[in-house]
Amino acid sequence: MLKISEVRTILSEYGVGWAINRLLYALKLRSLCSFPMFEKVFEKRANYPQRVDIFDIDISSLEDFLEKNLDSKEKEVLVVRADEACQGIITGFSSVRLNYGNPINWQLNPITGKCCSEDEKWFKIADFDVNRGDIKVIWEASRFSHFITLARAYILTKDEKYYKAFSVQMKDWLVHNRYGYGANFKCGQECSFRMVNALLAYSVFRGFGVTNDDDENNVKELIDRCYRKVLSNFFYAYRCIKNNHTISELMGMIVGAWCCKDERQLEKAYRFLDEVIDEQFAADGGYKQFSFNYHRLVLQDLECIISISEKTGKKLNQRSLDKIKKSAILMFQCQDASGDMPNYGSNDGALIFPMASCDYRDFRPTINAMYALTEGKQLYGRGKHCEELLWFSKGRTLEEYETAEIKRESSSFEDAGIFTLRGSRFWAMLVANDYHSRPAHMDQNHFDMWSEGRNIFCDAGTYSYASEQGRALVENQNHNTALIPGKKQMSSRGPFLIYDWTRREILGITGDSLEISIASANGYKHKRKIEMKSDGYIVKDWTDQDFQVIFHTPYTADVEKNTVKIKDGSRLLCELTSTGTIELEEAKRSLYYLKMEPAYRIKINGKGGEEIKTEIKIKEYLE
Repeated sequence: MLKISEVRTILSEYGVGWAINRLLYALKLRSLCSFPMFEKVFEKRANYPQRVDIFDIDISSLEDFLEKNLDSKEKEVLVVRADEACQGIITGFSSVRLNYGNPINWQLNPITGKCCSEDEKWFKIADFDVNRGDIKVIWEASRFSHFITLARAYILTKDEKYYKAFSVQMKDWLVHNRYGYGANFKCGQECSFRMVNALLAYSVFRGFGVTNDDDENNVKELIDRCYRKVLSNFFYAYRCIKNNHTISELMGMIVGAWCCKDERQLEKAYRFLDEVIDEQFAADGGYKQFSFNYHRLVLQDLECIISISEKTGKKLNQRSLDKIKKSAILMFQCQDASGDMPNYGSNDGALIFPMASCDYRDFRPTINAMYALTEGKQLYGRGKHCEELLWFSKGRTLEEYETAEIKRESSSFEDAGIFTLRGSRFWAMLVANDYHSRPAHMDQNHFDMWSEGRNIFCDAGTYSYASEQGRALVENQNHNTALIPGKKQMSSRGPFLIYDWTRREILGITGDSLEISIASANGYKHKRKIEMKSDGYIVKDWTDQDFQVIFHTPYTADVEKNTVKIKDGSRLLCELTSTGTIELEEAKRSLYYLKMEPAYRIKINGKGGEEIKTEIKIKEYLE
């Protein structure tokens, strides 16, 4: 049970309105479990879908692009993944091979082998169940992201088996997922993803002339069920969750309203969306969930919405478009030249529209598409990352987009709480937020460092929301910051509730230095100064209590007295020296959801009131 003082803190930080709405939703679930007949009270009515041609995809451009821009290995990987998807083996969370069977068992968690019942009402199914495992694993097949893979493979090969798999699986899903029953009707966001991915794939197959009336009727039935769930669930997304779920469900609401010729709901959805974008995006482009994974997810939602503006006859207002464009620039400035980004914040492996033969960790496809759709220019040169833009470019060819002349440079995004210092061959990012919405990780004053495509000092990641391992990765001992033994940066309950938010004070910012102080409600202050030198960085840390400075690296680390040598195989990457005493221990990091890999944790011990000075020199400057 929460103490009265904790309740006061939560009400102060999250707001009384949020607490009341969460309580109302909890009462709704309890009443439904006790009196299932009440479900009709909460259900929203909708017209049955009358049209399905909301996406105009330039198939010939995609056909030409896939043939000319993918090498033989990339084509092989696409075909193999599509072949596996035909057999019910889905690449889940962008990296995990999950076998749902053939035909697919839509209620199965392939990792645990446990199922939800397709005859049980959605509100009686628990979000977290130790025996069944992470419910997100069940949802993954029903997101229909693999339908995009099937469509891409068909564009490339013209093999009709990919169309047949799409058609059979969609029909089978409808048979085994009655409206309101089973795990796949627990979440309105999942319904939005499912509806849009099915429509995108259907548009490709219809464009090739291989679909029939049954396919169109099945798509309409899918839209009907998913749209009704979005409408009936929207209070929770809009008033309680207030994050990426809200934008995703508004995407589903816009698509569903247009298909159902519901002009009133369509107008309402766009009005809501402008309001939500203004609330969720900071003036400098930062996203409220403090996560590059979720930042990309909402940009994919929004590029989909922008692409159908001519069909719907409605547009986002200019303020929304400006914020979205700034958010693409922010991600570009926080990106490594390889396309990867720091593993910042919660990371559940979401790539809802897998429209490019790039790794999940390559953020270029979405950043490029969003900037092009809002500014009319691309951010990168020609490459396989351009494919996502073609899916949403409304018929414009890639040649019609100039390449913007924007360089990555040291940047301060104070609203977003992200700061970068860029050298000629290395760069670093510091996380320091002044929270106005719910934090996800205890990563204040986290230091992330990269050199030539290598994330030398990294964030430990997320792993899973439904495991103790994943919950431990949230805490500050798994970030590159200061640790006061026995104390967390913030307080937490369960997998998502973090309170007693830290406070930030910016002490100084120049072109080559940052100095920031954070104050924890749990009784300590941490001041960190980072100075960029020609050969690396100097990191100075001070707290008012005995502490440890933590650094994580996925590379080999060897300690010699007060120096740590970081190596990739036999190649020396950098050296870390410190005025504090150094310890080294084994750790873990998670780059992909449900995947863990070895790492090292460097712990530097210091005394309260005394500064620890840590110098990091890049290998090229050590010789």
